[in-house]
Amino acid sequence: MIDGRENILERRKDRRCAAHGQEALGGLLAVALLCARLTAPAEDLPAAAASLKNLSLEELTSLQVDTVFGASKHEQKVTEAPSSVTIITRDEIQKSGYRTLGEILNSVPGLYVRSDRNFSLLGIRGFGRPGNYNTGFQILLDGHRLNDAVGDRTFLDNGFALDPDLIERVEVIRGPGASLYGNSAFLGVINIITRRGREVGGVEASVTGGSLGSYQGRCSYGQQFSNGVEMVVSGSYQNSDGYHRLYFKEFDTPANNYGVAVNGDGEKSWHLFSSVSWEDFMLEGSFVERTKQFPTAAYGAVFNDPRNQTKDSQIAVDLKYEHQFANQLDLLARIGYDWGTTVGTYVYANGTPDLEVNIDNFLSQRLTGDLQLRRTFFGKHTLTAGAQLVGNLQQNQRNYDITPAPATYLDDRRHGVDYALYLQDESKFFKNLIFNGGFRYDHFYSFGATINPRLALIYQPVELTTVKLLYGTAFRAPSPNELYYSDGGLSQVTSPGLQPETITTYELVLEQHLGKHLTASASGFYYEIKNLVEEVTLPPGNPNAGAIQLQNLGSANAKGLELAMKGSWAHGFESRASYTLTDARDGMTDTRLVNSPVHLVKLGLTAPLYQEKIFATLEWDFESRRLTLAGQSARAVGIANFTLFSRNLVKGLEVSASVYNLFDTKYSEPAGPEHVPNLDVIQQDGRTFRVQLTYRF
Repeated sequence: MIDGRENILERRKDRRCAAHGQEALGGLLAVALLCARLTAPAEDLPAAAASLKNLSLEELTSLQVDTVFGASKHEQKVTEAPSSVTIITRDEIQKSGYRTLGEILNSVPGLYVRSDRNFSLLGIRGFGRPGNYNTGFQILLDGHRLNDAVGDRTFLDNGFALDPDLIERVEVIRGPGASLYGNSAFLGVINIITRRGREVGGVEASVTGGSLGSYQGRCSYGQQFSNGVEMVVSGSYQNSDGYHRLYFKEFDTPANNYGVAVNGDGEKSWHLFSSVSWEDFMLEGSFVERTKQFPTAAYGAVFNDPRNQTKDSQIAVDLKYEHQFANQLDLLARIGYDWGTTVGTYVYANGTPDLEVNIDNFLSQRLTGDLQLRRTFFGKHTLTAGAQLVGNLQQNQRNYDITPAPATYLDDRRHGVDYALYLQDESKFFKNLIFNGGFRYDHFYSFGATINPRLALIYQPVELTTVKLLYGTAFRAPSPNELYYSDGGLSQVTSPGLQPETITTYELVLEQHLGKHLTASASGFYYEIKNLVEEVTLPPGNPNAGAIQLQNLGSANAKGLELAMKGSWAHGFESRASYTLTDARDGMTDTRLVNSPVHLVKLGLTAPLYQEKIFATLEWDFESRRLTLAGQSARAVGIANFTLFSRNLVKGLEVSASVYNLFDTKYSEPAGPEHVPNLDVIQQDGRTFRVQLTYRF
């Protein structure tokens, strides 16, 4: 938190940044071009700068275009997808030393991830509401939805279902995806594609060590057999002591150990994953359990008590059948099962000599069935039709004390059935013009029905130039946690009247190849959100006066510009640069949204150091200042990370060494409502390091 004088200076800086937006953009493009010049071999420089008209037909057709599955529930070129899409590959993950899904997503243009020292929380294009546990995104594992059935939460840290070493690629699909995916495909869809048996190719063992007493071990086996069976099985364990001493000036009193939290930042997690495929069938299962202490005294807990922690466990099982018939008919059928539990332990004083240990316990079980048909007619129209049935077997919430005297404040048990129907048509009217339109009908047992469309016009005026005009709507249904959570009226009461949050978006995207090695994109976007769920303190005269209730009161809108450039050359030279300018505001007060950076800059450079066997990657991410819930500011910050990665110096051996927050920058992130009024910002990690060795037998 900064004082009033510094706040004024920061606002002046922001005005200067906005006034000189064109100069900043020009500087960004200059840096990207510089990266291109520094990394490209000398003989490739003329080609990188040449216009497309100077490329031969052979060169044009040899240019590779990424493919994406998650945008339309089938494989298609990114240039034909009805969305703005970014792909992060396993090679990029390895060379950049990313440790979690959150770190991977933080490298994506327009996305930013903050930590409350318990969970990693995702924001996009100015929307990153504190206290929201990634419920605006639908996270998929090979197409299987991972959002839990009680809070609709997803995990981006070590609580994510998959060890990052088993990720083949990550598909980030910006904007509403409700026309295909329904609930929580609100701000985007993120599909994680796992490695197959042939890609693992034997036994793979990995050991990791780093600062803060961190270590990890993993053993994986993958193979494709001569009878067509392909399988992967993997297990890993991770542990981190965290900071032994963390200072919080807001708690600096003798009763609170002078603001020092001791041994309250530790974490450990288990991951198990397996997949087996044969012909048209694939069975996949994952298990994760993560325990994390939080030193921030969230929800009014006692400061400096190491018993404050959360323990999250998830099981996901998916059986898929996919077959292509001879008459251009594709069938996809899948059955999924999800189980999840959260146990939060909070220690309270409550003015008594004996400390009170309170437990939040959530349990969810869900069974999902999907059926999808896709057929191409006349070589120009691809029609996709699907149905989904969701059986919410358990949506249970409990809150109770275990000491000093057992007491139960909440025991809510729910179950019900949701269902959906969707239809999408992709029409190629001309060779260079595609119209994509679709809608989905969802019916929820908790509140009723909703219909959400998506429209896209995709035009290629010349070779390797794509223009997309996108429109979509989506919704986020209130979760059982939002609807029915209560602690007996002491601080929160149920909110049974909540309706879905809704969003409408408009986006214009230009995607362009610049020579043989560079690709660039520019997006202009406008988002409008209604029925935002807000916390309301009930007034005097109400039976629960002073308690919090959730109500649909808020609205918000955002407009902005996103620019990105990426380069890739022979021998492993790579560069990337992006700039996102966003003005996201409260629709009622016209004030800037909390945790909403106006400027995001991301730069990255990877260079081979020795015979395509040793690579160095340097990244720098900048976020402008962000408003906090208390009306103050978290300072602007630029963070640099550096990784050395080698493969096959010794046959089968990979070595990675990373330094995070290279210059030991001191910075803080806006706190969520669970920390206010005690904390307004939460300090982040200083310089840390990690070394990883992986050997393939």
